[in-house]
Amino acid sequence: MTTASISTAPAGAAGCGTTNVALGKSATASSVEGGGTPASAAVDGNAGTRWSSQFSDPQWLQVDLGSTQQVCRVALNWEGAYGKAFQIQVSDTANSWRDVYSTTTSTGGTQSFDVSGSGRYVRVLGTQRGTGYGYSLWELGIYTGTPDTPGVTPTDPRNPDFGPNVYVYGPGSSQAEMQSRLDAISAQMKTNQFGPQRHAVLFKPGSYNADVNLRFYTQIVGLGLMPDDVNINGHIRVEADWLQQGSDPNNLGNATQNFWRGAENLSVTLPANQVERWAVSQATAYRRMHLRGQAHLWNGYDGWASGGLIVDSKIDGVTVSGSQQQFLTRNSNLAGGWSGSVWNMVFAGTQGAPPNNFPNPSHTTVDTSPVTREKPYLYFDNSGEYRVFVPALRQNSRGTSWENGNPGTSVSLADFFIVKPGTPAATINAALTQGKHLLLTPGIHQLDDTIRVTRPNTVVLGLGLATLTPTTGKAALTTSDVDGVKLAGFLVDAGVQNSPVLLEIGDSSANSHAANPTSLHDVYLRVGGSQAGKATVSMRVNSRNTIIDHTWVWRADHGEGVSWTANPGQNGVVVNGDNVIAYGLFVEHYQQHNLIWNGNGGRVYLYQNELPYDPPNQAAWMNGSKRGWAGYKVADNVTTHEAFGVGVYAFNQADPSIVTDNGFEAPNRPGVRFTHLVTVSLGGVGTIANVINGVGGVANTANQVRYLVNYP
Repeated sequence: MTTASISTAPAGAAGCGTTNVALGKSATASSVEGGGTPASAAVDGNAGTRWSSQFSDPQWLQVDLGSTQQVCRVALNWEGAYGKAFQIQVSDTANSWRDVYSTTTSTGGTQSFDVSGSGRYVRVLGTQRGTGYGYSLWELGIYTGTPDTPGVTPTDPRNPDFGPNVYVYGPGSSQAEMQSRLDAISAQMKTNQFGPQRHAVLFKPGSYNADVNLRFYTQIVGLGLMPDDVNINGHIRVEADWLQQGSDPNNLGNATQNFWRGAENLSVTLPANQVERWAVSQATAYRRMHLRGQAHLWNGYDGWASGGLIVDSKIDGVTVSGSQQQFLTRNSNLAGGWSGSVWNMVFAGTQGAPPNNFPNPSHTTVDTSPVTREKPYLYFDNSGEYRVFVPALRQNSRGTSWENGNPGTSVSLADFFIVKPGTPAATINAALTQGKHLLLTPGIHQLDDTIRVTRPNTVVLGLGLATLTPTTGKAALTTSDVDGVKLAGFLVDAGVQNSPVLLEIGDSSANSHAANPTSLHDVYLRVGGSQAGKATVSMRVNSRNTIIDHTWVWRADHGEGVSWTANPGQNGVVVNGDNVIAYGLFVEHYQQHNLIWNGNGGRVYLYQNELPYDPPNQAAWMNGSKRGWAGYKVADNVTTHEAFGVGVYAFNQADPSIVTDNGFEAPNRPGVRFTHLVTVSLGGVGTIANVINGVGGVANTANQVRYLVNYP
């Protein structure tokens, strides 16, 4: 066998570096032929040393680059014992691998390959040897840089380009122009439930006179460091005034489709003797707000309303829930108290919450929230620079994060890459590889590849319900199993080509992230409605200790591309990681279990679920010999799990004779505990035979609501 020379990096793809970054790095292998051919010999820069494996398949050589990097070229100098079939792979964690090159017809020698992929680890995986010996490499060369993709433009933190759908107002802005713009957006978005338009209206610190009638896909944001830095004299309101309720065409008080909007990080001073209407349902957030006055959470008369969130907010007057069927208030200060309940009002870590009681009234009150991190937010500092504030992790907390200090860290917008509709996924991933955070601007972001978040503590922050739509059947976004990723303020909308998963958190559940968990805030997922979207699983959570801070995961029951076969979705949320916690978990209409919880130590504070409306008959709604699929499934092997204030509802519109055996299914163990459960047959259309595990009673036409205080 002869000695081969060490190759230098070929010219390769544009932007690819010429330095072999594998030199001297830590290398491991599946095996070695003997003590004289270790893995390290393939990355030592010595032309006379080599790695060789044992004489069997498969075998691999792996290099740890020390940090996530964009790999653009790999060079292999084979000794005479070469690989005929092999793959070059990258990984963020050395647990889950992605192919960047594959061959079954290699002839060995000196080879180099242009590749495109990012990862901390690079592996050569041999699956068929070219000789009777093992695999043997004199040297493995790895080259990094930015591949031939559109440039990652820098962000000017004093004058950022947010694109055409973001409107920024300051104290010197024309109040008349500002109100005209707000009115025009409201008129455009009043019934625009599935349109592509998206809007964010930002207010710099100061005081404004405004009446904000908040409609679809619109976000109102204060740019102060504290909520009281921006004050609106007037209203930020959501009205139930467009959707017919019942058979009367003149009754437009229905709020059950007031979705996809939010108000954040400002204060509102109401006119004298007026209340704030916040008549909302899913995917709406009243977050980090200070309301000087009363809040009414429905139309004030006879209108239905079906869910929402108040978090990290202070409300000086009484909050009246009215017809709200379920609602979560977390880490807030209800200074004026709370009035009302229907099925499921949950309070966690909230001052002024009503006493714990169930079911009449249905108040589930937990004194403190065990682990929280509030949503990152954009602000404008005294020097004229835009920054993003990342609130600190809190343990066993009660009340807002900002009334007694405001712990956290601040990041300049210069460290963010601003993503506009049309930005290629390759450019987004290149920015992430360069260490940038992401700011997603309002609009529809069509993605031909997955956004891969691999770096710890990365922030992905959306404005104006920025919407990610995969177009090639891939996930819209994935994260590695790393500490402290923050995903916030965007919608993932399934494409017409089926995605096995739309959003995946972590590629492993092996590591604890208790000190610095990944967190999701106001991240919503949708299958169908805007188009015939398809996704097998909408959200899968693998990383341990993940915090889910408000989500709506929805297989559409109305809109475009909606039927039992047009917008298939098997499961809404699958949790594999241990010690995952969810506050405000809304999951609806999936065709098997809406929620599957496989990890231990999970905790859920408010779960709201509607089973699918559209199974055509009982035969289509069977889980083996069981009638239907429970809306909330805790896996049989789970030993510890807690849930507070949980509801599953049936509305079997296509066939009212359909029966679901159990709303909830869970192992009957002391460590698996449910507090305050409810099942409902909406209007008596469809039947849930039992609340949980064969107990609790039937919900049907005659008995439309069933409560169970505790299980077991």
